Amino acid sequence: MKKIFIFSFIIALSLNINAQSNRPVGARQSGMGGNGVVFSDVWSSFHNQAGLANIKGISAGVYFSNSFNISNMGTKAFAFAMPVVKNGSFGVNYTRFGYSAFSENKFGLAYSMRLGKRLTGGIQIDYFLMQQGLNYGNIGAFAGEIGLMAEPIDNLIIAAHVFNPWSAGYGDDVSQKLPTVLRVGVGYNFSEKVIFSIEGEKDIDLPAVLRAGVEYNVVAGLFLRTGISTNPVEFAFGAGYNYNNIQLDFSFIRHSILGYYPQFSLNYTFVKKK
Repeated sequence: MKKIFIFSFIIALSLNINAQSNRPVGARQSGMGGNGVVFSDVWSSFHNQAGLANIKGISAGVYFSNSFNISNMGTKAFAFAMPVVKNGSFGVNYTRFGYSAFSENKFGLAYSMRLGKRLTGGIQIDYFLMQQGLNYGNIGAFAGEIGLMAEPIDNLIIAAHVFNPWSAGYGDDVSQKLPTVLRVGVGYNFSEKVIFSIEGEKDIDLPAVLRAGVEYNVVAGLFLRTGISTNPVEFAFGAGYNYNNIQLDFSFIRHSILGYYPQFSLNYTFVKKK
């Protein structure tokens, strides 16, 4: 009975997490309260594909989160991005949540390009695979994402992203539809050391989520971050260190009821643009 309860709890919680769909993959973003729609790095394929057009070179990253310190609720992710033409970039990514008896897997293929001097856009095709134990079998679904990012004036970034605009889901069962989620954000570089960002997220079936965060460059290569998000209320703290082509980021999320849990990501840029 206890195993059935734990299994049901994990499924329910995982569906709630995936109701947000663009959950904060990438410890830099999670350290700022889950903000990610206005940033440009290898993790943009999880937040806003338009940001991939601004990456500095061929990049790869790995990510791990142990949600609520429960081993069966770990999230693992991989991302790769590569500039392919003067104004465009390709990206591939993978996420796995769960354990051997139940897991949700997401595979993504993204493309981003510069649409103007201060405007970029991106799209992504996703495939979701739900692997279920207890002889329930596996089910899959295709979905899509689209994003835009603009810099109307120096140091001000405005961005928007839509996940699953055509309401795809696992088969015809309404209860297994993937959510449609809109995110809109604004970021501002107050100086070379301080970045502030705020974004709102709205799942068409759930209350809106508000996120805000700040990043401070303490000394060359060392960054401190903090942020907050609502529904549920979570506080975030993080740090990052860049050394040559390596970027290492940690963050800790404090859930208002379930306590702290850590997140980690490691990025590497193989070849930088001239």
